[in-house]
Amino acid sequence: MLRELRRAAAGLLLAAASTLANAGGAANAPLMRFILPSVTPGSEVQVTYFHLLLRLALEKTDGPFSIEFYPHELTSPRRALELKRNGVINIMWDGTNAQRERDLLPIRISLVRDLNDYRVFMIRKEDEARFRDIHTLGDLRKLSAGAGLNWPSVDVLRHNGLPVETTVNYSSLFPMLKAKRFDYMPRGVHEAWAEEQVYGKEGLMVEPTIFLHYRVPFYFFVNKDNKAMAQRVERGLKLAQADGSFDKLLNGYPAFRRALGEIAAHKRKVFELELPSGTAGGSSK
Repeated sequence: MLRELRRAAAGLLLAAASTLANAGGAANAPLMRFILPSVTPGSEVQVTYFHLLLRLALEKTDGPFSIEFYPHELTSPRRALELKRNGVINIMWDGTNAQRERDLLPIRISLVRDLNDYRVFMIRKEDEARFRDIHTLGDLRKLSAGAGLNWPSVDVLRHNGLPVETTVNYSSLFPMLKAKRFDYMPRGVHEAWAEEQVYGKEGLMVEPTIFLHYRVPFYFFVNKDNKAMAQRVERGLKLAQADGSFDKLLNGYPAFRRALGEIAAHKRKVFELELPSGTAGGSSK
C-alpha cells in the first residue's frame, strides 16, 4: 500500500500540472483548478497524504479538475494570506482556529480524524529524565514550548498558562530547540516520529510519557468566495467516508497507524487543555 502511495505521489509532485477527469460524464463542465502550496520533502504524511486525499475526493465528484503545486515554498502565515486574497494558491490544509475561520472558508471534515487533538513533545535527549518528573500542568508551566507563529496551538497553550516561543519558519524550530531557546515542541501524534527520524541525529527525540489533549480539527481551507470549490471537496470527502476509501487511505500510512496505537495504549499521562473562548472547531465528522 505504501509503495503505491509513493508512486502516486511521485506522479503528482513531478508534474507541474496534473489534469484529471472522472468518469462522471460532466464532459462540458468547466475545469476546476486546485493550486496547492508546494511541499517540503519530509514525512510521507506531509508529502503525499493530503494531496492524495484531495484527489480521492475530487475523483468521486463530477467534472474535470486539475491539481497543481505552487513552485515556491510559503510560510504558514503567507499561505493563509495568499488564500485570503485569492493569491498564488487556492486551497490549503491546516489546523483550525477562530482567526483562520474568520479569514477563510473551512471544509469541516477533519482530515486526520481526531489525531491532531493529541500532542507529544519533541525534546532534547538530555532532558528525558526531566520530563519524566513532570506530573501536572503546573510542573509543565515551568518550561517553555516552541511553535509556529500562527499555529492554532499557540493560543491554546498560552490560554492554559504555558509559555510559548514562536517563529515564522517551521524548519527553524528544531535548531532553536537544540540551542535551548525553549524546552519542548508539541507535535501531532501522527507527525512526531517521522521528525525524530530526521532530527534524532541532532540530539532530539519524542518524549515518551506525556500527551497534551485539546481539540484542533485539521481541515482543508479555501477562499471565502470559493463556495463551489468547498462544496465539491466536502461532497467528495463525505462520499469517501461513506464507502470506506477515506479510512483505507489514512490507514495505509504507518504514521497514522502508530499514532492510533499510541493513543489506544493508554500508557501516557494526559493533560487536558481548555480552549480559549470563541475557539473555532465545529464537527470533526
